[in-house]
Amino acid sequence: MATKKRAFISFDIDHDYNAKTMLVGQGKLPDSPFDFKDNSVKGHLTGDWKEKVRRRMDNIDVVIVLCGTQTHTASGVAAELSIAKEKGKSYFLLKAYSDKNCTKPISASTTDKLYKWTWDNLKRLIAGNR
Repeated sequence: MATKKRAFISFDIDHDYNAKTMLVGQGKLPDSPFDFKDNSVKGHLTGDWKEKVRRRMDNIDVVIVLCGTQTHTASGVAAELSIAKEKGKSYFLLKAYSDKNCTKPISASTTDKLYKWTWDNLKRLIAGNR
């Protein structure tokens, strides 16, 4: 099997924690193309939290931006996506819910597509097919 990609999951902790937990669970499946490496944090990071996120992103291959119904109001997700872009990290936006209107973070570009979360889609996206 090919080497698994190390993933950082950016998500709205106040609204989408359960969806993030399910995504982490998929990363543990035997045929998963990614390993969960790090994610958004709610607790206070002492000092410059954005700099700490930058350092965390040094050790990942891809950023999965998990988009829920309130992601457009989540300033932390917007900042994490901006940091990923600054660092030139591969990223994609993944709909957290198939039955709800999911929104993009405010730092997403107009050309960033919001992808449906299916196991096959996730594998393709992790592989860079977007």
